[in-house]
Amino acid sequence: MAEVVWLSEALDDLDAIAEYIAADSPRYAAAVVERFLSTSRDLSQFPRMGPAVPEWDDDAYRQRIVYGYRLIYRLRGDRVEILAVIHSARLLPDGLRDRQ
Repeated sequence: MAEVVWLSEALDDLDAIAEYIAADSPRYAAAVVERFLSTSRDLSQFPRMGPAVPEWDDDAYRQRIVYGYRLIYRLRGDRVEILAVIHSARLLPDGLRDRQ
């Protein structure tokens, strides 16, 4: 079983998404956050369940799509690091792969 760790930048991404959605519907914002957390918990059992990030030629960087957002994560041994939550219409930010 892999350890799942959310990097602080990824938590900031999730907080910003929740805040944006909560302006219209706090209940839906809570449901969206729970879906992201549930998806990340699934990764502890099945870390390779998401496809590789297509922009990068590296199997260690993977993603899951949740409500039109990309949950991007990195595999490091028995550890899954959640790097970012980014709307699928956006380009990946520079330096994303270097997050620690």
